[in-house]
Amino acid sequence: MIINNVNLVLAQETVKGSIEIKDGIISSFTDNPSQLPQAVDADGAWLMPGFVELHTDNLDKFFTPRPKVDWPAHSAMSSHDALMVASGITTVLDAIGVGDVRDGGHRLDNLEKMIGAVIHSQQSGLNRAEHRLHLRCELPHETTLPLFEELMNKPGVSLVSLMDHSPGQRQFSTPEKYREYYQGKYQLNDQDMEAFQAEQIANSQRWAQPNRLAIAAHCREKGIALASHDDATAAHVQESKALGSVIAEFPTTEEAARASHAEGLQVLMGAPNIVRGGSHSGNVAAKYLASLDLLDILSSDYYPASLLDAVFRIANDDSNAFTLSQAVALVTRNPARALGLEDRGVIAEGKRADLLLARAHGPHHYIQNYYVQNVWRQGIQVF
Repeated sequence: MIINNVNLVLAQETVKGSIEIKDGIISSFTDNPSQLPQAVDADGAWLMPGFVELHTDNLDKFFTPRPKVDWPAHSAMSSHDALMVASGITTVLDAIGVGDVRDGGHRLDNLEKMIGAVIHSQQSGLNRAEHRLHLRCELPHETTLPLFEELMNKPGVSLVSLMDHSPGQRQFSTPEKYREYYQGKYQLNDQDMEAFQAEQIANSQRWAQPNRLAIAAHCREKGIALASHDDATAAHVQESKALGSVIAEFPTTEEAARASHAEGLQVLMGAPNIVRGGSHSGNVAAKYLASLDLLDILSSDYYPASLLDAVFRIANDDSNAFTLSQAVALVTRNPARALGLEDRGVIAEGKRADLLLARAHGPHHYIQNYYVQNVWRQGIQVF
């Protein structure tokens, strides 16, 4: 396959030219147009590596589309996979919550259903994107460690994150934000909310630290990439580094982001944070971290289409120094390298032909009008 007349988003620059794919691998590319008649004319669109998504909760929406509705696993997985590739994502780590009691994370059968669907569909060649697993471990629960030990040997487990969402811990900048989020999420009245808070605080004091140490030790032993989650202070970051973390997911403050960079952790923020212009929890804005050159990876989190939108917003934002190549690296090269996936994430000879073609609507390239036109995984068109 040859794609002609395309803006190639390379690691250091964007050049107009053509690219040739053979046997699922990038064979060659050049800044000259191809003269071969079989070449596909991209008409000046942008060709970039397929996105590498490290943290998406999107799978849950298809397995439980409404409260108390359990959707058949094959249909749910197929729909989720379709949305991933339509968003330009060719490698996705499906985030599975372990230990979140209210959302069913304490029940092995709930987790096995989703994990089984991911593994079976991937091993059977049914998926258009490549799916792996990210175990999100909610530390303040007695069930978290035994559940994790049941799941950590599953095929495709590529990332583990350590979380503590109890009151006074990390994510929520004020008690009001905590109450606002969880009362809205679980429809709790004031009395129920007080009881919920007390239970979460007690669980955190009892279980969070021993679970943190034990799970991190398992990850080091097995060579599974480890991520901190919602670090707020330099002390949090130092602890995360000591445990072996390589990624700092959603640091909530500039202090934590700076400390993460100083310790060599890759700072991951949400692309919806870029699109919306700030954090829904009242924490530090991803755009602000980009302006300080403290942003390394973007994740779609809860909205897959936010990745492409965020890339162009960052690249076109005068408040930071990001080129388009550097903005694209946030969703391709950087997350791939954080996991040790050196075969993808860049347009280079010998790398996997995981690619997406992006285009802008209309005669003016407004930021909000960029869209995914085509996607290839290992040279096969999947969208």
